[in-house]
Amino acid sequence: MTEGSGNNTSDRLTVKGTGVVSGIAYADVVWVRPRPELPTSGPTIPEGERDAEYERFVAAADAVAERLDGRAGAAEGAAAEVLTATAGMVRDRGWRKTVCKNVRSGTDATVAVVEATAKFVAMFNAAGGVMAERTTDLKDIRDRVIAQLRGEEEPGLPAIEGEAVLFADDLSPADTAALDTDHYRALVTELGGPTSHTAIIARQLNLPCIVAAGAAVRDFRPGEKVLVDGALGVVRSGADPEESAHLVKESQERAAAIARWTGPARTRDDHRVQLLANVQDANAARIAAETQAEGIGLYRTEMSFLSATEEPSVEEQAALYGKVFAAFPESKVVVRTLDAGSDKPIAYANMSEEENPALGVRGLRIARDNEALLTRQLDAIAQAAQGRGEQAPTWVMAPMVSTAREAEWFASLCKERGLTPGAMIEVPAAALMADKIMPHLDFVSIGTNDLTQYTMAADRLSSQLAYLTDPWQPAVLRLIQHTCVVGRDTNTAVGVCGEAAADPMLACVLTGLGVNSLSAASTAVAGVGAQLAEVTLEQCQAAATAALASEGASEARDAVRAALER
Repeated sequence: MTEGSGNNTSDRLTVKGTGVVSGIAYADVVWVRPRPELPTSGPTIPEGERDAEYERFVAAADAVAERLDGRAGAAEGAAAEVLTATAGMVRDRGWRKTVCKNVRSGTDATVAVVEATAKFVAMFNAAGGVMAERTTDLKDIRDRVIAQLRGEEEPGLPAIEGEAVLFADDLSPADTAALDTDHYRALVTELGGPTSHTAIIARQLNLPCIVAAGAAVRDFRPGEKVLVDGALGVVRSGADPEESAHLVKESQERAAAIARWTGPARTRDDHRVQLLANVQDANAARIAAETQAEGIGLYRTEMSFLSATEEPSVEEQAALYGKVFAAFPESKVVVRTLDAGSDKPIAYANMSEEENPALGVRGLRIARDNEALLTRQLDAIAQAAQGRGEQAPTWVMAPMVSTAREAEWFASLCKERGLTPGAMIEVPAAALMADKIMPHLDFVSIGTNDLTQYTMAADRLSSQLAYLTDPWQPAVLRLIQHTCVVGRDTNTAVGVCGEAAADPMLACVLTGLGVNSLSAASTAVAGVGAQLAEVTLEQCQAAATAALASEGASEARDAVRAALER
């Protein structure tokens, strides 16, 4: 059975998708409330009633925004940020202005909302990348406002009693962020991917989660019991209740062991692995500092500038970076220079138009024709790092390094400023040419999200290709293995900072391949550390061998699970 396929025999149905959060759940199926049927036409509003019609829209939109703000106030971390951002979209002046224009021309408010949203969805799809991914948010606020206008129940999460497994074609970020884990025990979606908002928030909530399970999930009926295995990516009905209860108990004991783990990370035979956190701003860094993370392995500097229209000054950047450094005053911080382009468009840094931005001028390539943009950022990083002692080194890495000449050039700029130079290994060419690239650098960090995308020639934002954009793909693991071998030969530290580092089983494989450090969402650190504490380095190496010998991602997972159990 391949990923995303179903096997239906009588009352037994098994569907396999992409597991993104491990854990076992056994509960009734609940489907999200349906979205409202969208109007295709409506009555023409008389001219004298158009102001009142627009005010009716404003009242509905404000009510939706206020509910989202309320949920944000009750949430924390990434969930709160997503809810606040979604409320901001409901209040967006451009969107409301377009609705207003439609209503002033005589269009009914519900139709005006549909037409205005369609305009922005088309614009976001044309922009591609992260902007295209936000069309889910746009459609979500459209549906919520339309339901409010009609006096209907808000679409999304149903009110439930007891425990349930939530099923959906795809969840809006707002719904995912609002999940009550006292009632919802697992999450299964037809669409989505390992790097989607749904997956990221599910990791924060530690909620067993399977995405990209395909159309077969629609065969699960509301109210029937299902067993969800987030590690294997499998959901099935007809499971034995006693066996399922036992599996759930084991999963809960595992969660308790994770909660007890204190670090630092080491295997059962005392092999050390440094566990670090991925952050995007000072708030995320402060949250990470409260976990077992030993430092920051990926500071995504560009995430603070996505809405900037002009480049911040050196002083403004330094102040921003300094707040992140302050969260880990005695620990290593790895800063990634501006990774603009593709799915992270930045107005002052990107090319105005590219046919294929994922393969275009992004990351370090932007500095080829604008070196000052890079040097100003390095000046700001150096300024912010002043006063940090030897126990708190500041490492800096460039994204999208493809050649030895690029690595040498970037390293020279870093060394001029007293910064420790490194590079992201996310282009297959960089992995294959690691023996030429590494002599210029002090460290490399493997970005598994992009390395997988480019190795498998599959857009990592595509739900249909989620089975390919899986870091368990043996082709990707072989490139990681080659990078680690060269790292050992050249005495160059090799880390992993992609989503792969958040997967406890895959962390064992990466350790077995020779990775020195793992950097993931701070909420994933304890789960990875607890898993490593249960195995030896020899087991990790056996797991790596099993994964490398597998035919595909699904087979690799199964082989590694068997190897670790032995």
